[in-house]
Amino acid sequence: MSSRGRPAFAAFAAAVFAVALLLVAAPVCAQDIALAGRMGDKALLLVQGRSVVLGVGQASGGAKLLRWEADAAVVDHNGAALKLRVGAAPARLGPAAAPAGGREIVIPAGPGGHFVTDGAINGQAVRFMVDTGATVVALSRAEATRLRLDLAGARRVHTQTAAGVASAQLLALARVRVGDVEVYDVMAVVTDAPMPFILLGNSFLDRFQWRRDNDVMRLVRK
Repeated sequence: MSSRGRPAFAAFAAAVFAVALLLVAAPVCAQDIALAGRMGDKALLLVQGRSVVLGVGQASGGAKLLRWEADAAVVDHNGAALKLRVGAAPARLGPAAAPAGGREIVIPAGPGGHFVTDGAINGQAVRFMVDTGATVVALSRAEATRLRLDLAGARRVHTQTAAGVASAQLLALARVRVGDVEVYDVMAVVTDAPMPFILLGNSFLDRFQWRRDNDVMRLVRK
């Protein structure tokens, strides 16, 4: 190795050693991903408790390094784009998703009798609340920004809310997933009002035969 390359190699080796110490010192959540270091265009990632070195365009362990944005590594994991920085908290990936293709969704009632469940929009994790009175899926503008939805061509509409008529934008969601059931091209509205959950409305529910059995809602794909 040339003397010119030794400082960079030493710095990278130190980063690897630091990761090794981190693994010994504290348990790492099996569903976390973090950026531990950088050498040139290569990223040292900690993926599900395992160290991985990736160049731009390379993939391993379910993670792919897409590009660098200043000091942040943009990494794809199962269709979700994550922006990682050295020293930042690991990104929580949640449990690995089961393959899509199921036909039935079972949602138990939560506190207050509401049917709340985890899901995904365009591969990114979200939290849904079933709303049989909502015409379409509804989400806040803050959530749409987090999901990086393209609103540039979304149609302006007006919606009726408890506070009166409000402006919103109408668009189609490419993929909406609950459990191992995934539905495509689901209409949704984006509103300016803050919302604790994304409302799972009839643009999704109408794809299913659904019924409520006591404290359980069952949706079977048509």
